[in-house]
Amino acid sequence: MTFQIFCATLIALAFGVAMAFRGYRFFLVLLPILGFVIGFTLGAQTLQAIFDVGFLTTVTSWVVGFLVGLLFGVLSYLFYFIGVALLSFGLGYAIGAGFMGLIGFDLGLVSWLVGMIAGVALALVVIFFNVQKWVIVAITSFFGSAAIIGSLMLVLGRISIEDLGTNAVGTAIEDSFLWLLFYLVLAVLGIASQIGIDQTVELEPPESTFLSS
Repeated sequence: MTFQIFCATLIALAFGVAMAFRGYRFFLVLLPILGFVIGFTLGAQTLQAIFDVGFLTTVTSWVVGFLVGLLFGVLSYLFYFIGVALLSFGLGYAIGAGFMGLIGFDLGLVSWLVGMIAGVALALVVIFFNVQKWVIVAITSFFGSAAIIGSLMLVLGRISIEDLGTNAVGTAIEDSFLWLLFYLVLAVLGIASQIGIDQTVELEPPESTFLSS
C-alpha cells in the first residue's frame, strides 16, 4: 500500500464514520458539502439519462455536474430550509432511480423520471410533515456508509484513488450482493446509533437562514 492510498483511506474512513454515526450533530457543517455532491451527481446523471452519454465521460457532463452541484451547495449554505428540501429531493431521487435499477432498468429517461418524481414527493413530505431530522439521519448514515465502503474497497484494490471521484463505489455495491448487504447493514447501524445518541439533540440553524425568517 502506498502512502497516498494510506492517507486517502484514513481520510475517507474517518469522514465516513463521523458522517454515518454522528452526522446529525455535524449536519450544519456537512449541509453545503452534501448539497454539492447531490447536485453534482444529479446534473451528470440528467445528461446521462436525457442525452444517453456515459456518466462523467464528457467535459460537458463534468461542467453541468459542477454547476448544478455549486448551485445546490450555495443554496444549502445560505438557506437551511432549502438545503434540507434539496437533500430530501436527492434522497428520493436516489431511491426512485435505484429501485428502477434493481428491477432491471438502466439509467435512462424512464428511471430518471421515476427518480425525479420520487424526489419531489419526498421533499414535499419532509416539508409539510416537518420530519427533517429523520431525513438528515438517513442521508448522513447512507452517505457515511458509502464513504466507509469506498475506503475498504480502496484498501482491497477494488477501486483506485481516481475512482473515488466517480460512481465506482455505487457501481461496485450494486454489482455485489455482499457489498450491498454490508452497505445496508452499516447504514442501518448508523441510523440506529444516531437515533439512540442524538434523540434529545435538535439543530439550531443560524438566524440568517431561510428557516428562521
